[in-house]
Amino acid sequence: MTFTDLLLPAIAFILGIVVAYLFFRQQISAIEGRARNDLERWKIECTTDIRKDSVNRSRSTLKGRISEQMAPFLPEFPFSSADARFIGNPIDFVVFDGYTSVKDDKGDVINIVLVEVKKGKGRLTREETLIKRAVEEGRVSWQTIFLKDEGPL
Repeated sequence: MTFTDLLLPAIAFILGIVVAYLFFRQQISAIEGRARNDLERWKIECTTDIRKDSVNRSRSTLKGRISEQMAPFLPEFPFSSADARFIGNPIDFVVFDGYTSVKDDKGDVINIVLVEVKKGKGRLTREETLIKRAVEEGRVSWQTIFLKDEGPL
């Protein structure tokens, strides 16, 4: 066997590898192009739906927040609206049930109720559940804090 007998098959082999590489590279480029086109088509088709969904979710959240703040004025609210104080986070209201009666000298008992308002199928968050559990287990206390009088301003 001569050097040229070995050279010819080696060149053919290398050429075969180069042709195969170029062929597969072209196939991959075509697949990537189709994928890009499909993605762009999907974006165009779904952008409107995604925006509608986003607006609907935003509207639902806004309605929920408005409902929370308006709850004391709705018939389902079992306390006097004058006794309710909106906090918003981490719970919606602290209700000083009986406070208005006490102020008007018509009562002598105030019950303190933490109220979370939900609309529709709303559920308590993890934090709200932990607050509820703290109240149910009696882990609630009172503390008066006295600040130092720094004198006149």
